[in-house]
Formats: sequence, C-alpha cells, structure tokens
Amino acid sequence: MTTFTIDTTDNSITAFETAAQVQQAIPPSGFAVIASTQKEFSKATAEWPISQLVELWNAFAGAPPFGDLKPVKKFTDRETAVGRIWKAIQALTPTPAPEVAPVAPEKAKAIKGATSKDATPTTREGSKKAIVLELIRRPEGASIKEIMDATQWHCHSVRGFISGSLTKKMGLNVESFKRTDGDRAYRLPAE
Repeated sequence: MTTFTIDTTDNSITAFETAAQVQQAIPPSGFAVIASTQKEFSKATAEWPISQLVELWNAFAGAPPFGDLKPVKKFTDRETAVGRIWKAIQALTPTPAPEVAPVAPEKAKAIKGATSKDATPTTREGSKKAIVLELIRRPEGASIKEIMDATQWHCHSVRGFISGSLTKKMGLNVESFKRTDGDRAYRLPAE
C-alpha cells in the first residue's frame, strides 16, 4: 500500500511503497503528515485550519503531474478539501512495472516436400478451377467468353485467374492464341 508524507514546512508531498522508505524520509523537523488511506489523511489534518488545506492544494496545483488542476481560493468544507487532495495525490502512486506475459516459443514451420515440375496439379472435383482446366485442355482451347459463361466471372477475373493461379501458382504453360473467328483463346499444349 502506498504511503504519502506531507512536509508541513513546505507542503511537499511524497509517495512511498514501503514503511522503511517512509521512516528514512521523515524530515528532521518532524513536521510531517503520514497517511496510507483517506481516513488517515483526514485524521492527520483534522486540526488544520481549512486555509492550510487551500495552501497545500495550491502548492501542487498546476505542477507536474498535476498540470490539469487549478489553484483555488477556498473549499466549501473540510470533507471536500480532504477528498479532492487525496484523489489528486493518487497520481503520485508508483506504478508497478507491467508484467510481461511469457512468450511461447515459435513453432517450427513444416517443410514441404519437393515436388517435381512434371507432377500434374490436382483440383477439387466440380470447382471452378477444375472447370477452367477442363475447358483449356481441349484441343481447340476455350475463349474468354466460354470461360466467363462457365464460371460466371468477369473477363478481368478470367485473365487474372489464368495468369495467377494457373501460370504462376500451378506452373502450367498456358498458351494464348487467336482463333480464326478473331476471339482470344487459351489452351494447355498437348503433352
């Protein structure tokens, strides 16, 4: 529990984590208020005139870490003064270092076995990839329009699929040619 000391000669407030630290820090004059709770603080300042509580507040109001607090001319009553001062000095409470969660060791990544370039890529039966591969394996190939009708894709999606999935990812050598009717068509060369 944090214990606060207030040196009554200069209204300086200090926060301590242990009782041993408090004993070492009591000023030689001995004029210090020591409190660990708001109730103790209220008891220790019970004999103070309310003007002394105003002086205490104004001694730290506006100074770091109390930059957002404004000086006051008076408090409405002692209870309000003690409550506001106690709440404000909680900013001095030392924050413990955050505990760092243990880091799990990284899992070793699985190494894929070597595949030969000659291996025929597999596709899931009925998938759009399987449909496109079936169309372009025909000797006459398939036009973009035929692939669009079979897959319900737009023309840019068909071209991207052929370039990305079939050529780059699967490593297939897809031929692009113009048919006699002038349409662009794609086919896999005969093996």
